[in-house]
Amino acid sequence: MSFEKVREVVVETINCSEDEVTMESSLVDDLGMDSLDAVELVMALEEAFGISIAEEKVAEFETIKDIVNYIDALQ
Repeated sequence: MSFEKVREVVVETINCSEDEVTMESSLVDDLGMDSLDAVELVMALEEAFGISIAEEKVAEFETIKDIVNYIDALQ
């Protein structure tokens, strides 16, 4: 599972505490992400995992679990 690496990227990208990032964390409600953070996070995830994330998929990401499941499905 990619959770540990996703958490690392999220913490570095949006400058939150590692404790705040759980599988159930809401990107907006719990982590306070805005649209600029989302763009930066997607770019960081693409680089970290060597993948490309479709724009329409990004809109579906509401929790950390959504991101991990998407990445796991690609690998």
